[in-house]
Amino acid sequence: MTTPRSLPRTADNLLLAGAGDGTRVEFRRVVKDYGSHRVLHGVDLDVAPGEFVSLLGPSGCGKTTALRVLAGLEQANEGAVYLGGRDVSRVPTNKRDIGMVFQSYSLFPHLRVLENTAFGLRRRGIRPTEAKRRAGDALELVGLGHLGDRFAHELSGGQQQRVALARALVTEPRVLLLDEPLSALDAKVRVQLRDEIRRIQLRLGITTVFVTHDQEEALAVSDRIAVMNAGTIQQIGTPEDLYLRPATPDVAAFIGLSSLVPGVVSGGTATVWGQRLPVQGSADDGAVEVFLRPENLRFIERGEPGIGASVHESTFLGSFRRTVVRTDDGHLVRLQHPATDHVAFGDQTRIGIVPAPVAVRPAVSATHTTVT
Repeated sequence: MTTPRSLPRTADNLLLAGAGDGTRVEFRRVVKDYGSHRVLHGVDLDVAPGEFVSLLGPSGCGKTTALRVLAGLEQANEGAVYLGGRDVSRVPTNKRDIGMVFQSYSLFPHLRVLENTAFGLRRRGIRPTEAKRRAGDALELVGLGHLGDRFAHELSGGQQQRVALARALVTEPRVLLLDEPLSALDAKVRVQLRDEIRRIQLRLGITTVFVTHDQEEALAVSDRIAVMNAGTIQQIGTPEDLYLRPATPDVAAFIGLSSLVPGVVSGGTATVWGQRLPVQGSADDGAVEVFLRPENLRFIERGEPGIGASVHESTFLGSFRRTVVRTDDGHLVRLQHPATDHVAFGDQTRIGIVPAPVAVRPAVSATHTTVT
């Protein structure tokens, strides 16, 4: 949990001066069915005031449904949703005091940027002069104060999404909901806007729930991440916790890059290629598949514990390389190493494992090691 953040107050910006330190969001045993198909299986989630929590998982895991239940766009079949300690399960969307940003920008094409931003204020009966001033403040917050007179079609995709964010923030909602708002943008703009959203969220101290299937996005901006699969939360924790201490094999497979190799567990230690590695969590003795992170594999000299391998492919990524090798026992594994360590297809080498804790899962028959 995070502690509520102090809000920077300014005399000339009512958006900041009127905002709060965030509102607690709670899911209590939330169940959602679509006909005979259960999408959410008793979801429990507690988001602290001012916290940024991401719902992360593959398509169909239930993360967007959970967000829609929180927004009031869907009604849970069982359980309850609380905002600031109040049960809002039967409260309509327009009474929940939330801001939402979707993947599609949904800007009105006939309205200028300033008018789009002020739309929610006008609907709430705010005087036109006051609505215009507050909309201008919101556009300044997202770096678009100079574009208020343009129409949506005159903006880039990233600028349109910033307008959508300003429109969500201008009403000073208690909670901000983001449903894959960056997925339609190109890679560079995604990173820029991702970082901008986090900066604004920290500045306002607004409780934020962010839905994404992109683990890099979630790791970069979140206070905590809830990893979902098949309608349940498998683990919730800080980015560091999920990456370094995954609670289940599914979380280990989904968060970060891993190679799966065969090993044997005995007494809480996994043996791989003659090396003994501590096991994260509990594991029964016997044959297992071991998750190896690329940064925990290295090229070694002959005589060191490890295994022979041949280079299968190598990718230059600026400050480092990722290289896939095929081990002498026929498995493909990925290493991450300095870009100055040049390797070429077919090179013969040896690899070893950094003695860091590893996640494991029970071995299956006729296992073929994969790089994930």
